[in-house]
Amino acid sequence: MNEIRFPKQETDLIVDKIKKYFNSELDQEIGAFEAEFLIDFFAKEIGPYFYNQGLSDAHTLFSEKADEISYSIQELEKSTAR
Repeated sequence: MNEIRFPKQETDLIVDKIKKYFNSELDQEIGAFEAEFLIDFFAKEIGPYFYNQGLSDAHTLFSEKADEISYSIQELEKSTAR
């Protein structure tokens, strides 16, 4: 798996959310620099869990849709004399 990286605009939004969370929920101030370090930590240490869950969810959805398509194709079959 490649390293999880976000574009600058998304990183800025995440940093803002972290700063707001620390301020409102923990009553602590955190700087942008520290928030970016926190993002890097979560991306490296916890990100793979979220990534793998996303892959599992995608696989499940793909399998369900493939089964639906297979069933739809079977419904198109014409009866033949046997």
